[in-house]
Amino acid sequence: RMTLGHGTAGGVAGIWGEEDYHTDENRVLKKDPQQDYRLEYAMENSTHTILAFSRELHTCDPNDKSITESTVRVIWAYHHKDLGEAGQNYHGSTRGTKSLRLLNPEKAEVSPASLSYFDLTNKDVPVPDKDTTYWCQMFKIPVQHEKHHVTKVEPLIQKGHENLVHHILLYQCSSNLNDSVLDYGHECYHPNMPDSFFTCETVIFAWAIGGEGFTYPPHVGLSIGTAADPQFVLMEVHYDNPTYTEGLVDNSGLRLFYTPVLRKYDAGVIEAGLWVSLFHNIPPGMPEFVSEGHCTLECLEEALGAERPSGIHVFAVLLHAHLAGRAIRMRHFRNGEEQKLLAYDDEFDFNFQEFQYLEEERTIMPGDNLITECHYSTMDRIRMTWGGLSTRNEMCLSYLLYYPRINLTRCASIPDIMEQLQFIGVKEIYRPVRTWPFIIKSPKQYKNLSFMDAMNKFKWSKSEGLSYNELVLKLPMNVRCSKTDNAEWSFQGMTAFPPEIERPYKTEPVICSSSSCLPCSLSFTLLFVVHVTSSTIGNFGPFVQ
Repeated sequence: RMTLGHGTAGGVAGIWGEEDYHTDENRVLKKDPQQDYRLEYAMENSTHTILAFSRELHTCDPNDKSITESTVRVIWAYHHKDLGEAGQNYHGSTRGTKSLRLLNPEKAEVSPASLSYFDLTNKDVPVPDKDTTYWCQMFKIPVQHEKHHVTKVEPLIQKGHENLVHHILLYQCSSNLNDSVLDYGHECYHPNMPDSFFTCETVIFAWAIGGEGFTYPPHVGLSIGTAADPQFVLMEVHYDNPTYTEGLVDNSGLRLFYTPVLRKYDAGVIEAGLWVSLFHNIPPGMPEFVSEGHCTLECLEEALGAERPSGIHVFAVLLHAHLAGRAIRMRHFRNGEEQKLLAYDDEFDFNFQEFQYLEEERTIMPGDNLITECHYSTMDRIRMTWGGLSTRNEMCLSYLLYYPRINLTRCASIPDIMEQLQFIGVKEIYRPVRTWPFIIKSPKQYKNLSFMDAMNKFKWSKSEGLSYNELVLKLPMNVRCSKTDNAEWSFQGMTAFPPEIERPYKTEPVICSSSSCLPCSLSFTLLFVVHVTSSTIGNFGPFVQ
């Protein structure tokens, strides 16, 4: 007898034999009044147990969880003895969990064994015994003088460092550099960082914790080998060391597979969302707080109008936030009308961030606008959460993979800080601004405090936080609209106002179905495989997934 299931609000749901069961918070098995799971087949030998089962995506059973494009926490457990008359056997340590996107469409890929590749890896980087380190290393692309396409990128994470390496960004740098920049790496965003690092502004690939390799669609590749392509790249590795462990040495990086057989289009990356800044902040003690980063109509009108009036085609999106993140949505508007969400994750997991392939490519036209909408919870915090680089700080970003490549690398925004400070009663700051964070002049209770200290001094309540959230979403914003090589579109630095949109976002209604209505909606089939070592061979049950 076998039990299969997934998390619900109070426990786990699944099937036992050919019956649908769930558990409560006390791990007691209960038969569901509504039977939604169907065991398709099962097989067992001396080393493996294989089960396939199916169910509708939306059963509207309170003991089931809808299966969407969001992250799903898959929970598994088993015991080596069958279920007896006394009930289920406790699984002990034979259990685990993994975050997955069950509906993320798979892409057919050429076997990496048939492709050439090169590695970009750090060499014995001493990771400091501090919370957050960004390490930057310059590399020269080994493929020169002839166009090739990168078709797949894989992370090379040093064994044992899976939780240390939080994300890796690959930037294109100025083509005017020479090999002298390759001699050494350095801590990023540091006062003594080499000048050459400042020429690296264009993101060409992004990987984040929990993600696996990324394969480009068959008609798209990352171009290398020509004068317009990256010759020098900067690899930025974010090390997350909250326990301040000493003596860590890392050699992680990326492996890029490439081919001389060219695809039809060159891929590009646009970074959209909130510009990473202290002007992005979240009050403490908030069960939900929403931030928005705008890729504005004006920026897309100018960049696409000049380079690609017929639009660009987005085929994958990476949604990125830090520890307070709970949900992220990429909203898409055309002529003021909201389109279907470009991408979303309503069950965001900080430890599982990867590119989502879009089920259908989406066209972004001149005059469209995009909003990265991030939902946070700061219930466990007593001080402000600030936009910044640490995982204890926050980000609200979307990385859009698209084709054909144009000269637009960043399309973002940041809300005005002075109106944020007026909310807590700040009247005047010292000018000219000579320190960062800048200092408040009046009123008396904030005099000579930095704006960060003033925001932390304010007595935040949930009602004050909600009022502040409503204000921030309507504030004028500074627009970031960037090209490669630190160049800018003319709208960079200009002020714009957020568009009038419906808030909160209204999700599409769920159409319920059950096993009695199989043609009514899409169903989902999951293959569950358990590998058993020789020391634990026997009869297995129950399983939970």
